[in-house]
Amino acid sequence: MNDPLGDMLTRIRNAQMRGKSTTLTPASKLRRWVLEVLADEGYIRGFEETTDADGHPAIEISLKYYDGTPVIRELKRVSKPGRRVYMGVKEIPSVRQGLGVSIVSTPRGVMSDAAARTANVGGEVLCTVF
Repeated sequence: MNDPLGDMLTRIRNAQMRGKSTTLTPASKLRRWVLEVLADEGYIRGFEETTDADGHPAIEISLKYYDGTPVIRELKRVSKPGRRVYMGVKEIPSVRQGLGVSIVSTPRGVMSDAAARTANVGGEVLCTVF
């Protein structure tokens, strides 16, 4: 798998299109850090570390809905393995005029765009959520 984070975002998108309450993804530190930001911002209910049917470590993501529609309307990967996107603190984009969130990997950890601006650090823009 070349892009594990892109795979997780696609699993979330697909599960929400089907109306599933949870989805399963292989476990990794980067996925866990991104899920922590999504949970803190209120886009998912939470996540829990489990094992899949083969006994490999996995993460079960509890998806969030409001009146039957998914809370996450749009989930896009920005920095891809073929083209990394790095931005300074002043260049980090605001998603939908502040209604959405950019998830940024900084030297101080993975955080939302607002937290990165507060900490005055830039980094790799992983994805945007609205």
